[in-house]
Amino acid sequence: MSVHQTEFALAVEGLTVSFDGFKAVNDLSFYVDEGEIRVIIGPNGAGKTTVLDLICGRTSATSGSIKFRGKELTRMKEHQIVRAGVGRKFQNPSIYEDLTVFENLEISFPRGRSVFGALAFKRDSAVVAKVAEIAEMIFLDGDLDKQAGLLSHGQKQWLEIGMLLIQDPELLMLDEPVAGMSVAERHKTAALLRRITKGRSVIVIEHDMKFVADIADRVTVLHQGKVLSEGSMERVQSDPKVIEVYLGQDPIKHAGDDKNDISSEETPNVRSA
Repeated sequence: MSVHQTEFALAVEGLTVSFDGFKAVNDLSFYVDEGEIRVIIGPNGAGKTTVLDLICGRTSATSGSIKFRGKELTRMKEHQIVRAGVGRKFQNPSIYEDLTVFENLEISFPRGRSVFGALAFKRDSAVVAKVAEIAEMIFLDGDLDKQAGLLSHGQKQWLEIGMLLIQDPELLMLDEPVAGMSVAERHKTAALLRRITKGRSVIVIEHDMKFVADIADRVTVLHQGKVLSEGSMERVQSDPKVIEVYLGQDPIKHAGDDKNDISSEETPNVRSA
């Protein structure tokens, strides 16, 4: 039975995608509230990254519905979904390493993203002020003139988040945002994510369970393309079904143990037609 859509920022219902007969996502339903940080976890092959691919239009759904603030995303192309207010960060930072931090943020400013916008784009006071605001938010206000390629791995992750934030998305999706970060950088990233939920919802895929516990309002555990468990971190952690999937191990105790790592799966790179 469908849940009343207008109650949620994002409503995913009956979502299925098949690759050569294999259902990577299988009749999946979940709902994200306004201003919520939802973390999706699960073992390899659970369908985590595929779900983000479906929401942002990178992969076409076989069936089901994805509604963001009442708009049906499955009928839109990738660029239309971006314009609808959905931003996505992939696992590896995608920044312009030869440009400065300031220039990376500036080039992402919404006015410069269309052909006509780029031609008419000027570095006016509004642009400078917005870049400064975002740079302070992502802990790079002292590095605006630094070439992006010289940043640490963690700082590059922050810069890419900033490049999304300057577009002011209403739904931000992050795929393993703290991968490769130091402990101090992970703490700062948690503070950043809690700060940016004002006025937007955030979906995070992550395998660092300590980080998940720090940021998540709710956790969705996927297994074989379906929801295995959902709720607070405490509820999910104690769910017998989750413990069984993780081979009897407590995922939060074993965070960081490579043998029990919950990392993002490889999925076929199928783009929307």
